[in-house]
Amino acid sequence: MADAAYTLAPKPEGATGVLVLSDGHVVWGRGFGAVGEAVGEVCFNTAMTGYQEVMTDPSYAGQIVTFTFPHIGNVGVNDEDLESKVDGAVGCVVREDVTLPSNFRSAGEFGDWLAAKGKVGLAGVDTRALTRRIRLQGAPNAVIAHNPEGEFDIPALIKRAQEWPGLEGMDLAKIVSREIQEGWEGSTWELGQGFGNGEGDARPHVVAIDYGAKDNIFRNLVKAGARVTVVPAETSLDAILALEPAGVFLSNGPGDPAATGEYAVPVIKSLLDRDVPIFGICLGHQMLGIAAGAKTSKMHQGHRGANHPVKRLDDSVVEITSMNHGFAVDNQSLPENVEETHVSLFDGSNCGIAIKGKKAFGVQYHPEASPGPQDSFYLFEKFVGMLA
Repeated sequence: MADAAYTLAPKPEGATGVLVLSDGHVVWGRGFGAVGEAVGEVCFNTAMTGYQEVMTDPSYAGQIVTFTFPHIGNVGVNDEDLESKVDGAVGCVVREDVTLPSNFRSAGEFGDWLAAKGKVGLAGVDTRALTRRIRLQGAPNAVIAHNPEGEFDIPALIKRAQEWPGLEGMDLAKIVSREIQEGWEGSTWELGQGFGNGEGDARPHVVAIDYGAKDNIFRNLVKAGARVTVVPAETSLDAILALEPAGVFLSNGPGDPAATGEYAVPVIKSLLDRDVPIFGICLGHQMLGIAAGAKTSKMHQGHRGANHPVKRLDDSVVEITSMNHGFAVDNQSLPENVEETHVSLFDGSNCGIAIKGKKAFGVQYHPEASPGPQDSFYLFEKFVGMLA
């Protein structure tokens, strides 16, 4: 029944937006945000809060986010909740129309902010049906479009969605990575105080490789006691070593880890050979796995949300985590020198590894949250503690 609802659906009166899937299914709605169209992979996110952080997470580059929580935009937007200055998601799909913001921190309306960022929104959609479709059939390629006049060339949109190559094999990290080296000082945010600062030059020096990082990762490294220098995704081994790092951090990011790994994995392998301590998150975790001899693969629907249970295998503690990934390390491909440390309780997929004999580990989830629970903040302290 859900499939039939999307096949050749007639245009309803007042429709000013549309989501056209590559298989020809059409989802009508009310457009908001930027006028125009964008192509990407449609995914869904189950978080109840943090839509602004989600939309500014570079890991969502090339994706259209379907929010399963119906009320999106109701607390407005502000400059403090941005996770990156670069492009993240290209658009979003929501259930209810965006209302005027009601929050003392709001500095603007979500729809206006989307328009200023060039991101297309689509409201009035049965997001439950769309999410179920993704769960059953996998994340599809699609075009999201907004035209206040309600005029759309559906065959042309279908053709564009079909011709988009998809995320598999796509290196997006070098597109969203910063272009120059940067010293990072800001610590985590607290209500009434804003962002904190790092203290002193005696802190252990972490070189963070930016494959499309969220800013709150760097803030948590500073809070844990590190001095952080952020470098672009394609920074050479020699340039990293010249900074004399006590440890190297591998950030999250978008796209296929095998594609980004073409230039990133040789650097990571050389760092492992030199026994440099390493901590990887999400894409960084996946490329650490490849560097150690494991393989990665595209997931059917991916994991995205702020409520994902992960089991820590050494003590069976369950952490509720924030996730955003469409690829994963294949836990059946782990070589003997790699220990699996965490697994998803949703599907048993790999969520953490440690390299035996090395001070190197990674997790598939986002311990920095933003949005999400704070169960895993300890991992930043664990990493910085290795550097003393």
